[in-house]
Amino acid sequence: MAAVLASSPSVASHLSAGWLWGLVRFRPDTQHVTTPSARRAKRSFVVHQANLPDADRVIYERIPVTSVARTVLDLAVGRSARDIRRQMQRGDDFKVFDLREMRALLARSDGHHGKAKVEAALEGFRPDHVVTRSGLERRFLELVREAGLPEPAMNLFVERFEIDAWWEAERFGVELDVFETHGSRLSFEEDRERDDELLLAGIETTRVTGPRLDREPGAVVDAIRRHLARRAPIK
Repeated sequence: MAAVLASSPSVASHLSAGWLWGLVRFRPDTQHVTTPSARRAKRSFVVHQANLPDADRVIYERIPVTSVARTVLDLAVGRSARDIRRQMQRGDDFKVFDLREMRALLARSDGHHGKAKVEAALEGFRPDHVVTRSGLERRFLELVREAGLPEPAMNLFVERFEIDAWWEAERFGVELDVFETHGSRLSFEEDRERDDELLLAGIETTRVTGPRLDREPGAVVDAIRRHLARRAPIK
C-alpha cells in the first residue's frame, strides 16, 4: 500500500500483485507498481508504466491492484508456459481466476510481450474439461500433456470404481497413490480386490506413487506410452 500511495495514481502489479492474489508463493523482496505516466524520482520499488483500463484495475484487501488476468499477463514475460499454467491453476484453486476474463484481456492486448506465452499456456489449461483433486493429479496431467500423450479423463467412475486417470479407447487407467490415502491394511486389501474386478471387466490399471512421479517422471511417462500403445484398439 505504501508503494501504491507513493506513486499515486498507481496499482500494485507484477510480482506484488502475483503474491497478493496467491499466484506466486513467495513475497517479493522488491515491490512492483504500475502507473499511467513515467516517474523520474528514484524509488525503492519497481515502477512500470502502462495506461491500464478500468477492467485491469481492482481493489483487493483494500489495495489497488491489477486484476488476476492482467497479473498473469504481466508475469508471463520471461516465463515458460508451464510456469504460467501453474499460476493460472493457483488462481483457479483460490477461485479468483476467470478464463473468460483472461481471454477478453488477450483479445485487447496486442503488442504485450506476454500475450503469446499466455495463449500457449492456455492450450494446456482446460479447467472446464477435467477435475483434479490433488497436486499429485495436476503434476501427472501436466506431464501427460507435455509428453504429447492422449489426455485422460480424470476422476471418472468406470465399472462402479473411480479411476484417477482413464483412457476410454484403451480401457486403461492409472491410480495415483500416496501413503496417506492408501497406507492402511484395509485400503491395501480393497485396492487389490478393486484391481482384480477391473481386470475381469477387461480394464487394466497401473499404480504410480507421488515419490516415483517426482523421482523419475520420464520413466513414468514412457511406461504409460507403452501401455497405451499395447492396448490401442486394432483398426
